[in-house]
Amino acid sequence: MDNNYITEKLGIGPGPGGRNVAMLALPPTLSVTREDAVAIVRLSRPDKRNALDDATVLGLERFFATLDETIRAVVLHGEGAHFCAGLDLGEVTGEADLFRGIQHSQMWHRAFHAIQFGRVPVFAVLHGAVVGGGFELAAACHVRIAESSAYFALPEGQRGIFLGGGGAMRLPRLIGVPLVQDLMLTGRTLSAEEAVRARAAQYLVEPGTGLAKALDLARKAASNAPMTNFAVLHALPHIAEANPSSGLFTESLMAAIAETTPEAQARLRAFLEKRAAKITHDGGG
Repeated sequence: MDNNYITEKLGIGPGPGGRNVAMLALPPTLSVTREDAVAIVRLSRPDKRNALDDATVLGLERFFATLDETIRAVVLHGEGAHFCAGLDLGEVTGEADLFRGIQHSQMWHRAFHAIQFGRVPVFAVLHGAVVGGGFELAAACHVRIAESSAYFALPEGQRGIFLGGGGAMRLPRLIGVPLVQDLMLTGRTLSAEEAVRARAAQYLVEPGTGLAKALDLARKAASNAPMTNFAVLHALPHIAEANPSSGLFTESLMAAIAETTPEAQARLRAFLEKRAAKITHDGGG
């Protein structure tokens, strides 16, 4: 598999501060560019509706596990008419080795864990098919922007398989067990509008505008204090699932850690001295 990997530069020219951007080994089914502190990762297998083969999943794991320190946010999107049609079924067709099947699922778990609990926030642009493993991939991202062309489905029931990329844990937390059961048992699809109402995505935008929206949001997140982003990505999910006393104690610790960092103190002084903008509401989504 490694022979199929290519070496690709993350962006063009030196990174911030004149440092060269790290070199990464990625499969040809993934391409990466960057805009300042935001990396843009594209699933580049449009002839297969960006179905996830093993090389692509391993490439995602490698990218997020070795992310250059100058990157502060990531946008993930799909080339062509679809975000991702899920697992490349050719990877499991003919599979009769139970242990290898478990390991295959755990490979997906590692890759998607590197996304959800990585160093930076990840913004997914969803259009066309967001199906099966593609839905699981989207669920591992932190913010999901659905173009109105997007449709969501979990066809594992009709294929005779089951969720294997962490979806059995993440999706019920997003949209609830009853809706996950409905999608898997009946083959029902959700429109983008239905998905947003069900909390599968946070934003609904017009076709062709998702990437620009995601970049705008990612730039805002990239400008946050790194410790605050770390707390949001790592501490908040654990606090939310803890018992109340443990959760509140952990919150107190994280609040104290965040507010005593030099960057936090500098930002607080800037606000008190009226050098930082106040929060306003423009009515935009």
